[in-house]
Amino acid sequence: MAELTFEITESIGVLSENAKGWTKEFNMVSWNGREAKYDIREWAPDHSRMGKGVTLNADELATLKSLLAEIDLDSFDE
Repeated sequence: MAELTFEITESIGVLSENAKGWTKEFNMVSWNGREAKYDIREWAPDHSRMGKGVTLNADELATLKSLLAEIDLDSFDE
């Protein structure tokens, strides 16, 4: 199996942190030397390991942004 390589080219923000120090982050990530894409996933504190996540291109991110704008957050109970 080929080795997976990645580079976080831009850290956009941390969404949350769990008790073990892993953070759910929104970043620009280049996977295997390809063009960086928008990425949401959990990362170990030293970024040596990651969990499963979602990678989006610019068009997908724009669509997600439009969908999120339509959500009434006041209707969600925590």
